[in-house]
Amino acid sequence: MTVPLGGIPLADHAAVYAALDHAGFTDVWSSEVAGTDAFTPLALAAAWAPRLRLGTAITPAFTRGPGLLAMSAAALAEAAPGRFALGIGASSPVVVRDWNAVAYDEPFKRTRDVLRFLRAALRGETVDGAYDTFAVRRFTLERPPAVPPPVLLAALRPGMLRLAAAEADGVILNWLAAEDVPTAVAELGDRRPGFEVAARIFVCPTEDAGYARALGRRLITGYLTVPAYAAFHRWLGRQETLGPMWRAWEAGDRRGAAAAVPDEVVDALVLHGSPEQCVAGARRYAAHGVDVPVLAVLPTPETTEGGADAWAGLLPRLGVDQTEVA
Repeated sequence: MTVPLGGIPLADHAAVYAALDHAGFTDVWSSEVAGTDAFTPLALAAAWAPRLRLGTAITPAFTRGPGLLAMSAAALAEAAPGRFALGIGASSPVVVRDWNAVAYDEPFKRTRDVLRFLRAALRGETVDGAYDTFAVRRFTLERPPAVPPPVLLAALRPGMLRLAAAEADGVILNWLAAEDVPTAVAELGDRRPGFEVAARIFVCPTEDAGYARALGRRLITGYLTVPAYAAFHRWLGRQETLGPMWRAWEAGDRRGAAAAVPDEVVDALVLHGSPEQCVAGARRYAAHGVDVPVLAVLPTPETTEGGADAWAGLLPRLGVDQTEVA
């Protein structure tokens, strides 16, 4: 499950983590856009839910210095030994440049260089030298984790997917349909033992299809007009179906762009319906090659109006039946 949950304060998430654990969830994964940072919700989970695995999906490679990113990851790995995974990625020009005042230059090389730095630093090595996009002088973690966390790489197209396969411990996919997974996974080639494929899956567990599709269209026009995501979906073969959206967006017609997204695209990228239908949709990702399906639950009329009580009724219906675990 993606955490934190909307509408519930972080201070009240002890009950959320307990409910997720009881419902059969194995992992909680954070994100980092403009809500919470990636590490704080997981630090709380490390203390409050000692059985849950923790992961970032993702921490941008630009918005922290390499040393600070290594320290944050090492601290969480120390707090939750053996159950933390660090996911990093290039993020986007909006997050990096517009919101964090950092130049968004050479995202592939920067992400590759941060990955290489982290792999060495988290092993406790002294890093001293120049990468293509930054230089580090004699950095050594004072508290290297006893169990270095695996480092996963967010990837969309072939270049980053192949980098993940060659140098990371796993890959994180995002904004793709279950049927798109084999296309992405094929670029990974033969994977090493333990290599994981994670995917964030957007779900809107409501049977109000009009509401879910309207929300989905807003999200799709917000994300898939970002150049990297637009190129990703062209590569996946959606040039014809998403072309009208891209043209409207480029013309400044935001409302027209949203209206141009076909229902079938919304339904493929944002699962909706009853919680049980959403779970069935998530299982399709696993069937197509995802090892770690990470639900990201979007606000629904029920959770917006019902708050914590609505979430308490929803989480068990999204979880794994305990008889399945047994």
